Amino acid sequence: MAATINISIGQLAERTGLSVSAIRYYETQGLIFSERSSGGQRRFLRSDIRRLSFVMIAQQVGFTIDQICSQLDSLPEKRTPTKQDWERMGRKFRKELDQKIESLNKMRTLLDGCIGCGCLSLKKCSLYNPQDRASTRGSGPRYLMGDEPEKL
Repeated sequence: MAATINISIGQLAERTGLSVSAIRYYETQGLIFSERSSGGQRRFLRSDIRRLSFVMIAQQVGFTIDQICSQLDSLPEKRTPTKQDWERMGRKFRKELDQKIESLNKMRTLLDGCIGCGCLSLKKCSLYNPQDRASTRGSGPRYLMGDEPEKL
């Protein structure tokens, strides 16, 4: 076993605040990797603390396990990721986060006015969505889904 594999699953759980079962799940998803000791116990790299911390943060901001796995695939398995490794990965996530922020800001703005749902129950609807024009683009809240209102 390599000298860098030096913490047990219990130690990893204690350091990250995750349950042992969650760590096992993340391992099955390919987010972290273990080696077995001569006694059959899982042993992890200390850098897995950082990997799992990243997973927890990424999930909190809405990234899926598949998206997180895709990002972590660019990191080295058997060595501690460098500052440059994390910065490169962070730039990729930053781009996606910026898009999410832009979308959420737009949604917040649209929720203050007409969202093009087709209800026609507000006085504003006669201005923003006359004769339910948004319905010609499909079902659902068309403006909230990204369609732009027609210019009158």
